Amino acid sequence: MGHCVFLVLAALFSVTSTQFIPPYTEECRTEMYPPNGPTFRGAVGWYTVDLDLPPRKRWTDIITAKKTDLVNMIQAIRDLANAFVPSGRLIELVDITLPLMVDTLPSPFGEEIKGIAAVSEIPLGEVVLFNIFYEVFTVCTSVIAEDNKGNLIHGRNLDFGLFMGWDVKNKSWIISEKLKPLVVNLDFKRNNQTVFKSTNFAGYVGMLTGVKPHMFTLTMNERFSLDGGYIGILEWILGKRDGMWMSFLTRSVLENANRYIAEMFATAYFILGGNQTGQGCIITRSRLLSIDLLEIDLNLGRWYNITLKTMYDVLSTKPVLNKLTTYTTLMQVSEGKLESYIRDCPNPCMPW
Repeated sequence: MGHCVFLVLAALFSVTSTQFIPPYTEECRTEMYPPNGPTFRGAVGWYTVDLDLPPRKRWTDIITAKKTDLVNMIQAIRDLANAFVPSGRLIELVDITLPLMVDTLPSPFGEEIKGIAAVSEIPLGEVVLFNIFYEVFTVCTSVIAEDNKGNLIHGRNLDFGLFMGWDVKNKSWIISEKLKPLVVNLDFKRNNQTVFKSTNFAGYVGMLTGVKPHMFTLTMNERFSLDGGYIGILEWILGKRDGMWMSFLTRSVLENANRYIAEMFATAYFILGGNQTGQGCIITRSRLLSIDLLEIDLNLGRWYNITLKTMYDVLSTKPVLNKLTTYTTLMQVSEGKLESYIRDCPNPCMPW
């Protein structure tokens, strides 16, 4: 596939001895904001998702604009799959099996995925696969803090693509690099009014990062567990459908701002911030434990003061910034602000 693919152990052993020493770690950076320098690849563009449109039509403009990048990313996934299963049977199984299950997804996600497949001309099963990747292959960072006026600031690095093809020549994760051109900021509107804002990957209908202006901010990070997302995916394929995908749950909370109690397919951390001083929490969620996301005492007290500038400095410091980092998002709930930047981590840099 034009790149060398290393196995998991090769990647692990190559960094074991250097993981916790300079130049793979460093003192907290300063003067990184406004974003500049070699860690900054570019700002993220904005698109509107009109929730009043039929679900199959909501992503048409975005996918039309990002079609080439989405096709390139899916091809990289095919190449990676074929490197491990040279017969091509793995992708064949995806193309045959996953389309049969798209109608089992909760509304409106199945219909939106069908619309994305139609516009992009990518096989439906492969679009479904893209939309459940986060359940297995992610590590991330999220931070909640306050400024000196008590306004909450929520920052996150989205790290995606762990163990999904190491490019030896460029010292980077293949899928992580293919995802960066797909990063978009989305303004979800109903009746021409903003419902919530999110940073996302074009073609991915769930949410990992978002703000409900003047109400709350929410990010989701995967939680490593032996009873992890791959087990939930297997159960779903085998017909157990009483759970909910993590990113679909996050979007439902952002979109509806109601109480949600649901069994999920993977373990997760939900990082939630409110619109008043002291409101911030990290919710630890196991795969089989139901939890009410919005009825939790968020008053954790004051920890420390921070600004958008210093939050970006923290998220620009190795190894918080690493080879998996695709984007950095900064959110300020009191102003309904969300701003995002595509990131690079020049060598020497930790793979994760």
